[in-house]
Amino acid sequence: MAAFSAANPSVAPRAVRLGVVSYLNTLPLIEGLEACVGIELTPAAPSKLLGLLESGAVDAALAPVIDAMRAQSELELVPAGAIGCEGATLSVRLYSARPFDEIERVHADSDSHTSVALAKWALRERTGRVPTFVDFDARERVESAGGAAVEWPPAMLMIGDKVVTDSPPAVRYPFQIDLGEAWRERTGLPFVYAVWMRPADRAGGDVSPGALDAALALLDRQRRYNASRLDWIVSRRARERRWPEDLAREYLGRRLRYDVGERQVEAVERFFDEAAALGEIVRRPTRWAAGSASGACLG
Repeated sequence: MAAFSAANPSVAPRAVRLGVVSYLNTLPLIEGLEACVGIELTPAAPSKLLGLLESGAVDAALAPVIDAMRAQSELELVPAGAIGCEGATLSVRLYSARPFDEIERVHADSDSHTSVALAKWALRERTGRVPTFVDFDARERVESAGGAAVEWPPAMLMIGDKVVTDSPPAVRYPFQIDLGEAWRERTGLPFVYAVWMRPADRAGGDVSPGALDAALALLDRQRRYNASRLDWIVSRRARERRWPEDLAREYLGRRLRYDVGERQVEAVERFFDEAAALGEIVRRPTRWAAGSASGACLG
């Protein structure tokens, strides 16, 4: 097991706690980190990560990108890795039994924050209006408020592995939109669903800024290393997550993007502008963290 520290490569006074999602799509970013001394992974649904970050339960998180604008305190977006796409993703999908301009309510996967805003944007672009969105536990298929059971609602937003492993019957939903593809068609830009982020003011935490910087540098290096062994990750992890290996290989290797460059930054800024126009966020300047020295653990 490898170790790291900002000051001493074999000593870490406290583990840096990272909030992560356990979907297949996070593995190219986090595979191997569980073997690193000085790193502690805290899995949670995407929609729960902002709360963990703001409460101090984690020091950084691979959180829905829109949460950078919804946080009570200022957050920094860290370009050590992201979950994004350059078109269709397979795992962020809007389903409807009727034409999109006839939708009155959308049952929206309660795991999601970014995708809800993106779905509202896509429907407004397509139909000129935004229907009502209802929080929906897509695993248990119940409305989050009141617990009313809804097996397959007339219109539904679903994200993550369950789009593949628990997909709704195609005959039920003749009208579908892959939201990454919809964004690319309208804007010509990639899309970023989630990105590493941390509190901008790190003075009050009980982990040193140096240790956190070292951990975040490690994330960037781990992403690069994992890109070189995607086939190994797929062969080891796909079946335990109920993904067919060939589809998992296409998903991780061709559909998704994990780096953060100039076009991704442009896409994030454009999305924030669109979300503000929808009333989903109050727009403020986006804060991006500077790069750090290289980390050590590869796993």
